[in-house]
Amino acid sequence: MVDAGTLPLAAATLALVLAALAETLHARRVRRLAALAFGPLRRAAPWARSAPFLRAAACAGLAWGLATLVFLEPKRYSVGQEQARREGDPLHVLLVLDVSPSMRLVDAGPTKSQSRMQRARDLMESFFDRVPLEQYRVSVVAVYNGAKPVVIDTRDFEVIRNILGDLPMHYAFRSGKTQLFDGLEEAARIAKPWNPRSTTVLLVSDGDTVPPRGMPSMPASVRSVLVVGVGDPHTGKFIDGRQSRQDVPTLKQIAARLGGVFHNGNEKHLASSLVAEAAGLDEEDVLERLTRREYALAACAAGASLLALLPLLLHFFGTRWRPGASPGRAPGSAAAARRPAGRRREFAVTRSGAKG
Repeated sequence: MVDAGTLPLAAATLALVLAALAETLHARRVRRLAALAFGPLRRAAPWARSAPFLRAAACAGLAWGLATLVFLEPKRYSVGQEQARREGDPLHVLLVLDVSPSMRLVDAGPTKSQSRMQRARDLMESFFDRVPLEQYRVSVVAVYNGAKPVVIDTRDFEVIRNILGDLPMHYAFRSGKTQLFDGLEEAARIAKPWNPRSTTVLLVSDGDTVPPRGMPSMPASVRSVLVVGVGDPHTGKFIDGRQSRQDVPTLKQIAARLGGVFHNGNEKHLASSLVAEAAGLDEEDVLERLTRREYALAACAAGASLLALLPLLLHFFGTRWRPGASPGRAPGSAAAARRPAGRRREFAVTRSGAKG
């Protein structure tokens, strides 16, 4: 049985040995003709002296890359297999949405002309536009005077868009104060059976009074928590006998106690870096995603390019020696300039006698 890891190394070693022997023989031949090739100094340009080593390394890299690609299993692309993989190990976005009547007040957005729920919809649409939804399932928990799951594990974004619209979900609750902890507790209950670090929890609200204790703890399935505030944080709107505004300190406190991040989304959308961090899109480094196939392709490309370009570089930049007549000077003028003065006069007299 051929070992797919040992054979490419053997091929690279053999190519390196053969290239080293060929370069040694070539160097002996070049040493004999060094004066013709490189001029009186008999030496190539400093960088060109590394050409033998570069050629040998390029041959070894090319041999390793080709041998690796020969023995690797071909990469197949199948929609059914990818769908099955996502079904078995999905990622989750769990949205805890404040649907209290205060979310219908119009004081949100850059121009303060949107309702808080409309601003929440814009923020979430921007979030989902930058997240690969084909890898995620989305769940929504509505919270007011209690918490109710609206949808669990959907891939249909139109359902989420409808929920974020003008759906009057506050009629499903009894009137009272907003209980954000009930929504977080329901989110923790839903996310508990999911895979570890597979869930991103989003809390969208205009804020609420947070009790000193009773904060629900998130299960191991939650990798990050993002708290997004909507509504004017400075000027309040009158509702239910009180002034309602975005309670930034309260939302920051919730984010801190959950180990998450707070973002004031009343005027600015979520930054792409924040979306990537919350959803875990930048958790894996680019180099960590490269497989042996990518390294073999890179070795083939680098080795072949070096072997193709090195002769051209040596031809034009391998030495500063330029034999022959210099441009702009008549043929023989250089040799005449190097003759002694007496011989030049003798040569001139001889030429003048010949003309007479």
